[in-house]
Amino acid sequence: MGHLECEALQRDVVSAVARSADIVRDDDLQLALFVLHGLHYGSVIDADDAWEWHPDLVATRLVIEGAFERELRLNVPMPAVPRADRESVAGALFELTQPDTGPSLSKYVARSATIGQVRELVVQRSIYTLKEADPHSWAIPRLTGRAKSALVEIQADEYGGGRPERMHSAIYAGTMRGLGLDDRYGAYVDQVPAITLASLNMMSMFGLNRRLRGAISGHLAAFEMTSSIPSRFYGNGFRRLGFGSDVTWYFDEHVEADAVHEQIAARDLAGSLAEDEPALLEDIMFGASACLTVDGWAGQHILDAWTAGRSSLRVPLPVSSGTPG
Repeated sequence: MGHLECEALQRDVVSAVARSADIVRDDDLQLALFVLHGLHYGSVIDADDAWEWHPDLVATRLVIEGAFERELRLNVPMPAVPRADRESVAGALFELTQPDTGPSLSKYVARSATIGQVRELVVQRSIYTLKEADPHSWAIPRLTGRAKSALVEIQADEYGGGRPERMHSAIYAGTMRGLGLDDRYGAYVDQVPAITLASLNMMSMFGLNRRLRGAISGHLAAFEMTSSIPSRFYGNGFRRLGFGSDVTWYFDEHVEADAVHEQIAARDLAGSLAEDEPALLEDIMFGASACLTVDGWAGQHILDAWTAGRSSLRVPLPVSSGTPG
């Protein structure tokens, strides 16, 4: 791609952003942002490494990110901002992340989901989980002191504590294989809806932009604080369907790990960051609310599709041999 082609791409993106009625659910723009972020990750798209910092592509990425962030800030409910001290921030986050009593995707999986539906769920979640921890790890060099130390402590567990086979992304790949699914990263990117891509793209945007380090820290805090209980339900759902530990290990691991991580994330990461950089407090709370809101939208999309008797994917999965055995 030459300079003229890059300029044409940027013009097309500017036009697409202007026309879009809902960037969060816009398949083309979310896929474009996924690909542009993928240049920073590696193993997402096949491209020369030199494209990562091509100024025209970075400028194009920023056009989509700017519109995406504006839409999020407009539509994500902003919670009350607590005092900028560890205990106040932790208390506000625990209150924000209290389980609600409405319909729950994880409870549906535990009680009612079919094998075909849980395979879809694993495909939907693979867009983030096969890269688990990477979007939040962008924040490590952007933080200092206590917040950095807390983030590294959480991430060390996510990456297996020095044991590659225990990396959470590797464990999830085993879940996919146990369900007869392709465990290569991005194998299903053309099949998932925009809202699934938006969830990962939001994390990548928060992590890659230093000015949003408060948002990525709040996001991780909320993410860890809302993982343990749903993971128990997911694991129970797979066991109900007859699957064994090769499939349930990922979920069972998160029941225990995230019960510990939530305390570190709320107090030592988000709380300490607010104490050390009070100007980031609003973004910490925004990031936490954005995590809950966007993942809620994604979960509701899946639940709505299933209860209506249709696939949650843009292109349904073929019938497979991914059955208990």
